[in-house]
Amino acid sequence: MKASKSVYVCSECDYQSSKWLGKCPSCGAWNTFVEETYQAPARTGLSKSSASGTKLARDHEPAQKFADFTMPDYLRHSTGIGELDRVLGGGLVEGSVILLAGEPGIGKSTLLMQLCGQIGNSCKVLYVSGEESKVQLKMRADRLGVDAEFVYVLTETDISEILTQFDKLKPDIMIVDSIQTMYTEASSSMTGSVTQVRECASMLIDRAKNNGASVVIVGHVNKEGGIAGPKVLEHMVDAVLYFEGDRRQPHRIIRAIKNRFGSTNEIGVFEMCEDGLEEVANPSAMLLEGRPTGVSGSCAVCIMEGSRPLIAEIQALVTPTVFPAPRRTSNGIDYNRMCLLLAVLEKRLGLKFSTCDVYLNVIGGLRLDEPAIDAAACLALISSLRDIPVPDNVIAFGEVGLSGEFRQVASAEQRLNEAYRLGFTKIALPKRSHLKAIPDGVEIVPLVGIYDALKLLAAENKEKK
Repeated sequence: MKASKSVYVCSECDYQSSKWLGKCPSCGAWNTFVEETYQAPARTGLSKSSASGTKLARDHEPAQKFADFTMPDYLRHSTGIGELDRVLGGGLVEGSVILLAGEPGIGKSTLLMQLCGQIGNSCKVLYVSGEESKVQLKMRADRLGVDAEFVYVLTETDISEILTQFDKLKPDIMIVDSIQTMYTEASSSMTGSVTQVRECASMLIDRAKNNGASVVIVGHVNKEGGIAGPKVLEHMVDAVLYFEGDRRQPHRIIRAIKNRFGSTNEIGVFEMCEDGLEEVANPSAMLLEGRPTGVSGSCAVCIMEGSRPLIAEIQALVTPTVFPAPRRTSNGIDYNRMCLLLAVLEKRLGLKFSTCDVYLNVIGGLRLDEPAIDAAACLALISSLRDIPVPDNVIAFGEVGLSGEFRQVASAEQRLNEAYRLGFTKIALPKRSHLKAIPDGVEIVPLVGIYDALKLLAAENKEKK
């Protein structure tokens, strides 16, 4: 008889311990251990597969010479949604497993229902829902105008029954919404636990690899912004997509943080409308919409998201404080990066930020993590401190070093062309940037050190006077 055993499992890294620990010794996370109960198998001289009497689901194949391996005629299914195809690297790869994560209400189910509508007339799609009834799914489909012929709906949470229906139907694409609602009888743990999520995901991945079907798994996001369940789930799948945005704002961004079949730097931009998610053809213009003119503390920057240049707006507010410890707040820019730039400005230019509250924000809900944003962030901070507006036709990009020097960034010419297309005629960039051609009517402001940024604002202010 199999004995019941309790272990404590870290929800971040899947580390197991016989007792509860406050801090995980493997990943260093705090308060992540949850108790799991499972049936310990009886000890025999047989292997795991032999002892259980079960056969491994995946067929064993002999080693094959790499030069003799031939690629199939087709590997990808286009989703029919251009922004989603961009993030995936061209579409859904056969036999791939994709994890789509995001906060509740952000639009994950809406996006997947629209996906069904786009490919449901050419591919067989199985939509498995463990959270909604068939009536609720039909209501959403009618609202979004989805009327595809080969879309099948299954409301089930038992992974064994789901796989049985999968074998009968043999779909090209299967959508599971969500992985936290699925369970397997092979584990005695409660639904949504670390063990259940891991085991169910493993069974889905195995079935996808053996049958060549694309599987999209929906994952919930916890309050810390990570995918609920074991962190190992991200390592198991082929691609991890994060659906970002403020539920109170119409704009949505889908970002790939892992992709075995494409770039991890691409983003897709959508707008939530009454009829569902609409692709944004010109995200730069969208992000600059409503930008104020003649106001200090604002500067435009051109960033690269994969192969796509985007124009974003960085806003800064610097105001004196009466408290001994000034407040520092950063939205969309790494907090430590903001503190570094403030230290450089104070050390190299003698600007007194230490007696001021500083607020830094990126408009549109974007998260900017590339060093090219340093120049624009510094201009916005200086502009707010001195109350000197950055001219509306000025855009800046470049990395700032600890010595106050500007370093060149990649794709400078591509950034310049995108800025010119949006109407920016004065481009502030590192002096050593490699530019093959400069469009007519564009003025280049070379930046050598941080003092050049201060001179740029001083010159513009002098011209106005």
